[in-house]
Amino acid sequence: MRARKRFGQHFLTDHGVLDRLAKAIRPRPDDRMLEIGPGHGALTERLFGATQRYLAVEIDRDLVPMLKARFPGIELVNDDILRVDLDAMLDGGRWRLVGNLPYNISTPLLVTLLGRLEHIADMHFMLQREVAARLAGRPGTKAWGRIAVLTQYHCEVEPLFDVAPESFEPPPQVWSSVVRLTPRRDTLGLERPTAFDAVLRHAFGQRRKRLGNALQSLPVDWDRAGVDRGRRADELSVAEFVALANALAREEPRD
Repeated sequence: MRARKRFGQHFLTDHGVLDRLAKAIRPRPDDRMLEIGPGHGALTERLFGATQRYLAVEIDRDLVPMLKARFPGIELVNDDILRVDLDAMLDGGRWRLVGNLPYNISTPLLVTLLGRLEHIADMHFMLQREVAARLAGRPGTKAWGRIAVLTQYHCEVEPLFDVAPESFEPPPQVWSSVVRLTPRRDTLGLERPTAFDAVLRHAFGQRRKRLGNALQSLPVDWDRAGVDRGRRADELSVAEFVALANALAREEPRD
């Protein structure tokens, strides 16, 4: 079956890459595995049957009959992963998530999943290399931005390996990367997620401005935060953004 452009489909066909990815995931008999976008089932073939439960979400209805015939007993949901009820789907245990994510859904999906980490053991995703670099970005670099801070507050980010365009059918115009995201169990004591989100949006929305100007509409207690308002967003660590958010949370009225 041909890839559909509207779904951003690029099917991974390189057996060496598939084997390497399966080895990195290392499915275990007691795992609950959720695969996002199984496509033709190339990765599914290497994981299905090795876990306690295997659930797959595939948006392309034309692929569903083939997947059900190829993997008897698979739990398969024909829907858009951005529209499914993830809370209901992930209820009842901690899941391991895998998938080759289209560029157009990767960031919104990651933000959604970061809010449900109590149900997630780890995530192994293939992403556009640029997106993977942003997740693993460091202060002082162009890759350091809102999604990097948000992701690294919640997860350990481990880039695993890059994948060339010719490993896919059809080949994309960009390189891809595989990353492992493991939820942190020792977070930095964020008091209110909405305050964190507000600080990140304002700070990186005007990243060339000094923080005092970029956050001037927010009632941040700078002395309490212990952050120099003359610095810029791309200079701050995750811990310093948390300090700013907590200083804001103590000043803002609660609903």
